[in-house]
Amino acid sequence: MNELVLVVDDEPKIAKLAQDYLERGGFRVVTAADGTTALAVARRDRPDLIVLDLNLPGLDGLDVARGLRRESEVPIIMLTARVDEADRLIGLELGADDYITKPFSPRELVARVRAVLRRVHGGVRQTGLIRVGDLEIDLNGHRVSRAGQPVRLTRTEFTLLAALAQNPGQTLTREQLLDRLHGVVYDGFDRSIDSHIKNLRRKLEPDPLNPTYVLTVYGVGYKFTDEGTA
Repeated sequence: MNELVLVVDDEPKIAKLAQDYLERGGFRVVTAADGTTALAVARRDRPDLIVLDLNLPGLDGLDVARGLRRESEVPIIMLTARVDEADRLIGLELGADDYITKPFSPRELVARVRAVLRRVHGGVRQTGLIRVGDLEIDLNGHRVSRAGQPVRLTRTEFTLLAALAQNPGQTLTREQLLDRLHGVVYDGFDRSIDSHIKNLRRKLEPDPLNPTYVLTVYGVGYKFTDEGTA
């Protein structure tokens, strides 16, 4: 069955344009014009991915993202006319997987949807367990635990952690990490990776301000500790 995409936008022309191109790309599409309806449709139809406009009447896109993240890890692509980097970072910190700024190319939207879904369905291809300290990463099962307690990560956070953990002690640049997320060299912005790493540390590290697993290499990128990996 083709993947179901929920497009949330209060501008009918934009919603219809996105729907037409996504359906031509082989996706099934449902739409919603406001935040409250979007949450209801997401709960009812369980879409495989959500394209979510930030500027919605009533319940705005950021509130919708918060609501979605309390209930599921459905991939989210933010769609908005906002150009302020702070808005983009807020969206990413709420667990968005990607971000597209209006005006956008509908073909690019389809490509981004495919890239995110490939990441979700393809996942991490290597198998096995990585253990360091009280942290355990199950690459095959896409599970993480610390001190025996499960750690809930978004797919983007898990992909970043897996990329780093599979190369302990090796520094990966932000560009390399963006490439891991999107499968191609992605014309994103460096601080999007910083935002995801901040989320990852908050969930993973005993003290996020003094990380022991995901380490910063200033001016370059990030690395996973090579102490005690197995």
